[in-house]
Amino acid sequence: MIKKIIAVCIISSFIIACKKEGNKGILKSDSTNTEVLADNGAIDSTIAYNTDINGNKTIKTDYVYKATDKSLVKVVFNYDPKNRTVSITNNKKTFVLEKSEAKVNETIYKKDDMTATVKGDSLIINQGNNVIELVKTKI
Repeated sequence: MIKKIIAVCIISSFIIACKKEGNKGILKSDSTNTEVLADNGAIDSTIAYNTDINGNKTIKTDYVYKATDKSLVKVVFNYDPKNRTVSITNNKKTFVLEKSEAKVNETIYKKDDMTATVKGDSLIINQGNNVIELVKTKI
């Protein structure tokens, strides 16, 4: 009986000690200023700060889009308030466009003669007379 009481006391004190210290191996994300607006104007709950080991914060999401010719394109959205861009990579070439305007259901990115319009799951790229339509995939 005494052994059972001692065992219960040791186990409960161990559990309490673990709860106080927590797991220090888990990186915590900073919850301040994480309200990034989606294309529809509402707060996008899928986006949060990523903090690297040096404490630098970034807000990036990347997706794979598919063109009408079935080729895959990597698209990275950078939602950092200081540098809102979209990076479009295909065939080892990357184009970085800066956010120029946001409407309720679309966001427009521009650089020189290239324009990218994001509407829901579609991304339409205009460059000169060329129009490339991309659709977000679920890979």
